[in-house]
Amino acid sequence: MTGSQVVAGHHGMPSLSDVDFNQTPFTVAWEITQACGLSCLHCRASAQPKRDPRELTTEEGYMLVDRIREMGNPILVVTGGDPLMRRDVFELISYGAGKGLRVSLSPSATALLTKANLQRAKDAGVVRIHLSLDGSTPEIHDAFRQVHGSFDRTLKGIEAAREIGMSLQIGSSVTKRNLEDLPAMSKLMADFGALMWNIFFLVPTGRGKVSDMISPRQHEETFNWMYDLSKTAPFDVRTTAAQHYRRVVFERTRAELGEKGAIHQALSGAGYSFQNGLGRPQQGVNDGKGFCFISHIGEVCPSGFLQLSAGNVREQPIYEIYRNSTLFRELRDPSLLKGRCGRCEYRRVCGGSRARGFALTGDYLAEESCCVYEPQSDHIL
Repeated sequence: MTGSQVVAGHHGMPSLSDVDFNQTPFTVAWEITQACGLSCLHCRASAQPKRDPRELTTEEGYMLVDRIREMGNPILVVTGGDPLMRRDVFELISYGAGKGLRVSLSPSATALLTKANLQRAKDAGVVRIHLSLDGSTPEIHDAFRQVHGSFDRTLKGIEAAREIGMSLQIGSSVTKRNLEDLPAMSKLMADFGALMWNIFFLVPTGRGKVSDMISPRQHEETFNWMYDLSKTAPFDVRTTAAQHYRRVVFERTRAELGEKGAIHQALSGAGYSFQNGLGRPQQGVNDGKGFCFISHIGEVCPSGFLQLSAGNVREQPIYEIYRNSTLFRELRDPSLLKGRCGRCEYRRVCGGSRARGFALTGDYLAEESCCVYEPQSDHIL
């Protein structure tokens, strides 16, 4: 699975505080195909070698872009599968960029990841590329991707992106298989000149297995390691499917700067933003809250890891589904959260991974099982 959450940091992208999540998502990810030449162990899409004949057509894609633009100015992430498996991918990118959307691309490390294709993507209007790297060595990464040579192809793709001046984001999925490799991977991020390292924490959906998930305590230890790294790294550090990292960032920063200390807006890289000063977090992106996902056949879901359909763009405009469907409205209401998440003072800025809650319990409002924090107050921050 390729990454699908290309987000803001302090490198010229928009601020989370500028978006009303009830009306407009901060990011829309469109899985234009599930076709992919890889067969990754943790793929949320269970990607297939061939394209699905039910995919949205080029014309339907243009209409979708129009509807996305009508609901605001979100970042549009073109993902898959491997989006380069669609011959019209560059036309779709060009159309989105021509409408004023900030378009990012998340290709797989296959034979299609060439300098020529990356140049075509840049020329079509891509503002950032997301490439996945799940180990610091070929042995670790290729075991994830189940394709020999995937590591080398990824590095060639990174080098090609740098040569043509593309903004680079790298995503890594954390499991028991590579947890101890994170420090070595972090050194590579700096060498690559990445602007962001997006660390995905496994949600057991698609090919992802519960047995590969790290423990709640390991989540907490990794969050604190990430925070320490973010203080000196020349790139932004953020998480996907680990909203509770925001609590760690908030608590660690408050301890360092005090209640009245100022926080640089770069902390939106953690997946949320602060008002001026430390007093109150503004909002945090979560499944269905500031983020939505469109499948290759047009189903609108809260995220790629929470593939519950709230409607189909062939039947309703995406903005009607995002704004008015029961599923999305419930996911944006922190008062409906259950268990520790429902009692937690961080429920508005964190809220736990709704995708993991659903994957483990069948309830998208269930508490975040991979969080060690015990709520101290029901006063919402």
